[in-house]
Amino acid sequence: MASEDIDIAANRKATKYNSFDLLRRVIWSVATPLFRFSPRICFGWRRFLLRLFGARVGNHVHIYSTAVIFMPWNLQIGDWSSIGEHAFVYNLGKITIGNKTTISHRAHICAGTHDYTRPNLPLQKPPIIISDQAWICADAFVGPGVVVGEGAVVGARAVVMKDVPPWAVMAGNPARLVKQRVMAGNEEKP
Repeated sequence: MASEDIDIAANRKATKYNSFDLLRRVIWSVATPLFRFSPRICFGWRRFLLRLFGARVGNHVHIYSTAVIFMPWNLQIGDWSSIGEHAFVYNLGKITIGNKTTISHRAHICAGTHDYTRPNLPLQKPPIIISDQAWICADAFVGPGVVVGEGAVVGARAVVMKDVPPWAVMAGNPARLVKQRVMAGNEEKP
């Protein structure tokens, strides 16, 4: 099977960000220590910093200081949600996190990839939506362009590359449906 060589030079020459985004990235990198070295309990301070850089952050949101938010202006997170210790939010594209949603420690939410079918590997920035009341468990990976449905659970170390139905519990690599999530008190009565 014949194939073209990968053209790394063309990839590096390509314009991936406009000048305004490049400037914001530089300023955010300078400001990041204010986020990173803030005391654990200073959730309000970190919400303020993220909002200052264009994030849409709801009320009562807990984002821990060791979480990495790559581009705050591409983040929207609803009320009562959280992003845990050492979580990596690679939001080259927009990432929307709903209300009462948990992104656990070391989870990786990745809204950036490359078109591997083209020799110059152009950058792509597909958005990710993580709906209300969802839970992305420890070390889980959510890939570009994925929609995680309301109330869904992406289990520890699961790899999600396709949309997740509402109230589904997913596990494994690749993630597969394990069962439907039922909240205590919502079970059907016989």
